[in-house]
Amino acid sequence: MVIRDERDEDANNIRHVIKAAFDCEDEADLVEALRLDGSSKISLVMEDEGQIIGHVMLSKMKEPTHSLGLGPISVEPGFQGKGIGSRLIRESINRSKKDGWKAIIVLGETDYYARFGFQANLIKDFSSPYAGPNLMALELQKDILKERDSNIISYAPAFDAL
Repeated sequence: MVIRDERDEDANNIRHVIKAAFDCEDEADLVEALRLDGSSKISLVMEDEGQIIGHVMLSKMKEPTHSLGLGPISVEPGFQGKGIGSRLIRESINRSKKDGWKAIIVLGETDYYARFGFQANLIKDFSSPYAGPNLMALELQKDILKERDSNIISYAPAFDAL
């Protein structure tokens, strides 16, 4: 199994994985919209013997600046529970650090994302329609979320269609 950057020719296979993982088209449509509007900044696939079995996308947040939104992350149902999602998340975090991003925001299961260092308390004072314990952040630069121009969390425009 290998993790690599998404290629243009992967779009249909990625859509298939996302639809299978979520059992609907909403997240697949979101990924396509993020690609089209240029918000996608990191998009990785897990490949097994030439077959795409997992995908993760990170998109540029409107606020906080220089931050990424993690999601969606998808793993083909027959491959779930084998650490593929974890490997994709770890690699996406490493790439985000290397590329100089300041933080990553995620809306998801607290127990799952906490093991990667995501914490709700880092953004508890921020305003968001998704505010609550499942909205978490990972600082890629120490205390960077304390140095902010606003207290708003705002995802890429494509998320508004959900």
